[in-house]
Amino acid sequence: MSLTLDLSRPAPTAPVNLSGLTREGLRQALIDADICPPEKAKMRASQVWGWIHHYGVTDFAAMTNVAKDTQAKLAAAFTLARPEIVERQVSNDGTRKWLIRTAPGIEIETVYIPDVGRAGALCVSSQVGCTLNCTFCHTGTQKLVRNLTAAEIVAQVQVARDDLGEWPSPKEDRRLSNIVFMGMGEPLYNLDNVADAVDIIADNEGIAISRRRITVSTSGVVPVISELGERTQTMLAISLHATNDPLRDVLVPLNKKYPLDQLMAAIRAYPGLSNARRVTFEYVMLRGVNDSPEEARALLNLIKGIPAKINLIPFNPWPGTDYQCSDWKTIERFAAILNKAGYASPIRTPRGRDILAACGQLKSESEKVRASVLRKAEQAAA
Repeated sequence: MSLTLDLSRPAPTAPVNLSGLTREGLRQALIDADICPPEKAKMRASQVWGWIHHYGVTDFAAMTNVAKDTQAKLAAAFTLARPEIVERQVSNDGTRKWLIRTAPGIEIETVYIPDVGRAGALCVSSQVGCTLNCTFCHTGTQKLVRNLTAAEIVAQVQVARDDLGEWPSPKEDRRLSNIVFMGMGEPLYNLDNVADAVDIIADNEGIAISRRRITVSTSGVVPVISELGERTQTMLAISLHATNDPLRDVLVPLNKKYPLDQLMAAIRAYPGLSNARRVTFEYVMLRGVNDSPEEARALLNLIKGIPAKINLIPFNPWPGTDYQCSDWKTIERFAAILNKAGYASPIRTPRGRDILAACGQLKSESEKVRASVLRKAEQAAA
């Protein structure tokens, strides 16, 4: 597996953000900070948990069933602070994108897409940057900085729910009903923090988004796929985009390390895979590259026997790319072949293109600026 620069632990002097601790982690943190004795820690942790993840409070003083002296101890030892929102954009189609700064030089983008899933989906990031260098993906052109902590992943959900006005956690009429790990980074290269974040997000006494409404997308980190299922019980999505190794080696260079035969074997062995828990194959439609009827039939052969659906994604252009989106008739013809074979193959409506919030377009603004400055310097030196 690729090595990442793991700066995911908070600096020793920085207060721990309780939002990123699992229930057991929260219980132990309260004991270690002498907030309460071990025999009362489970009860106290349950109280604090509800205030953080059900009510969304950011101030310990708002925890009205916690004694004031305990509130003061909590405030002295820990934080509930939200990260800085550097920029908030709203697309013409209602898509919302936030550029979030969680620490100096650490910026990520997260996107809320209305009318996806049961009500609306939040596309969260798991890393700052990416190591995969998928050639059609704008995000992949940003160098990896580090893994995100569980607190930084959960914070993206909190920021979205702040903006949507969804505290306390609604039982009905949610606007944010689904979570997709399809933002910046490869989630399986940060599985420990992703798994902790899933446990926090799915907890029934907090944010309470079902694991069946949480989808983790991977480009194919084969050795970790089974572990993902065992630890999270989430839905699986595969960033596929090609039906043969030579083409996928170009589009998704990780394929050189884990070719299609290994990837498909890992998918077939994914824990809980069934007609009720189908894998989603993501397939970006690139004009003249992977969009022919022959490719559609090859895709059917590749996934034969796997409970699956295929999301066809019209390519979202970004500055500097050489790829073009397949025309609509070609995409519809591709989808018809898959549908005829019995596979659901919705064509994903591009959302948020006008604010570069669509699939494959995420890239933090500060990194874009740094890249622009670097290009100018290189041109001046030439």
